[in-house]
Amino acid sequence: MEEMEILRPKIGREEVRKAADILKKYKQGKANLEKRIIDNEQFWKMRHWEQMAKNGEGGNGGDPQPTSGWLVNCILSKHADAMDCYPEPTVLPREAGDREEAAKLSRILPVVLKKNQFKRVYSDAWWYKLKSGCAVYGVFWDGSKLGGLGDIAVKRMELLHLFWEPGVKDIQDSPHFFSTELVSNEQLLQQYPQLEGKLRAGSFSVSRYLYDDTVDTSDKSLVVDWYYKKGGVLHYCKFVGETVLYATENDTAVPTKTAVIGVDEKGLPVMGQVPAGRSMAERGWYDHGLYPFVFDVLFPEEGTPCGYGYVDLCKSPQKQIDLMNQAILKNTLAAATPRFFIRSDGAVNENEYADWTKPFVHTNGNLGADSIAPIHATGLDSVYVAILNNKIAEMKETAGNRDTVNGGTVSGVTAATAIAALQEAGGKLSRNMIDDGYEAFSDVVKLCIELIRQFYEMPRQFRLLGEMGREEFVSYDNMGLLPKTMDDGINVSYRVPEFDLEISAQDENPYKTMEYNQLALQLFQLGFFREDMADQALRCLELMDFKNKDRMVSVIAQGKTQAKVIAQLQSQLMQVAQVVDEAKGTQLASALAAEFSAAPVMNSKRADIQNKMSAMDQMRQKTRQVVNPQ
Repeated sequence: MEEMEILRPKIGREEVRKAADILKKYKQGKANLEKRIIDNEQFWKMRHWEQMAKNGEGGNGGDPQPTSGWLVNCILSKHADAMDCYPEPTVLPREAGDREEAAKLSRILPVVLKKNQFKRVYSDAWWYKLKSGCAVYGVFWDGSKLGGLGDIAVKRMELLHLFWEPGVKDIQDSPHFFSTELVSNEQLLQQYPQLEGKLRAGSFSVSRYLYDDTVDTSDKSLVVDWYYKKGGVLHYCKFVGETVLYATENDTAVPTKTAVIGVDEKGLPVMGQVPAGRSMAERGWYDHGLYPFVFDVLFPEEGTPCGYGYVDLCKSPQKQIDLMNQAILKNTLAAATPRFFIRSDGAVNENEYADWTKPFVHTNGNLGADSIAPIHATGLDSVYVAILNNKIAEMKETAGNRDTVNGGTVSGVTAATAIAALQEAGGKLSRNMIDDGYEAFSDVVKLCIELIRQFYEMPRQFRLLGEMGREEFVSYDNMGLLPKTMDDGINVSYRVPEFDLEISAQDENPYKTMEYNQLALQLFQLGFFREDMADQALRCLELMDFKNKDRMVSVIAQGKTQAKVIAQLQSQLMQVAQVVDEAKGTQLASALAAEFSAAPVMNSKRADIQNKMSAMDQMRQKTRQVVNPQ
């Protein structure tokens, strides 16, 4: 019995059964969330009449079912705002000794994200977030990348396939976390031959969207990634049905590395395998000890890590708009389509009467005045159209999707600067929404740094773009991120390098770019880049705040330093020239003095000429306006 207990793995069939029971409980807890997500997807596809019909709100089956795109247009506008402000991380050190490592990470992390096509992942996450209120990023270590060397993988996760303890606000507080996926049996058998004869339909199934295509899942099995925390260590188990495919607690093998273990008789080193760290059972799945998932919430809700999105916010106005459109269309069709009352004992040929192409209609008797009577439809009052327009305006105001935000103009506003000011003021809701998304992106980047710290033991090669677009090829590993020894002469301790993140938009919108360019031109015209005005320019910049201010201060200070160096070299050259003149009787010093004094005069003359030319151009434009107002 003792031998059997020793051989039995810690995670076996019984533990998997308990985990499956917990998974079922978690699924029951998020049933309402899954129903809402599926319903929101139907609204996004403009198939909401089907959902309304289920609730008895669709009217008669033969009624027109118009679908207006006001809600879809709102989501399109918000997604465009988000992609205009695609984030870029800047790593800041917490210790002075980590500045070099922070600068390296600031340049390497965007490359790591680009390898994962993160811009596409970011776009997909924003679509999901705007529709359902929450997007989830998964940050994993993929050992199959780079030919087995491994690298970071960042994915957008499907919220219907994730499960956590109901009622928690932060998923890190959940004792268990499950990520599920339907995988074809053929693929599973190729990767895990031990599943032969064990793949069968289970009692657990994941929720699915209402697809337009027929999706057959009969030949697929549910693969469960089970994450749980024990003693502050994150553990991981992958199982199908009751079969364990991998579990960290079962992995007791200690990793090894090649190192010098001694010397032979000739004094030459002898290489061998030595322990390289703790086993997975002791270390856990990831050293950071966190579930590798980041929830990006749009509008937060209490008691859940998810939130609600613009479909939930504008679903009711969209229904009312379409129902009113339906009523107006029905009235229009009723008024535009001729209809008649016909007596049942009348002798009128109804088919001929209904056919407007036939000039004659036959009757079998006398045609009375009451045999046929037209049906008059009552026209709608203009107040109903006004109510419809008010509902559309309500949706725009509720979603913050006013006309000015999308490039429209307000009556009486024609100046470009006024329109830009209205757009800037109207975009404050989008800016607030995007800033909240930056916090989730910051968590994604932090997980990437932790994976680099744990797994980048072998150096990776990166191609970076330096200043002015110059290419640089650098090698990077995790040596600068490992614990560092701190010895003050009394105590010896270790410090783990930690960093702060500053997230900014990688590409500003065209209006911001134009504003920054105009500011740079104005500063140039005011002489901020002249060496003799460097002190005044630096004092003025201390009171200003704009993008790339630090770079401009560095350029002006560098120009000031260069001017000092040039002045020193000129002084030294004058001293040498005077010595040469005394020795050989030449006039080299006076010639150099005249040349040095002429340089600033020429610069000032050039500036005067440029100012006069610009003034002349302005006078020409004013003269043309007076002579030819058209």
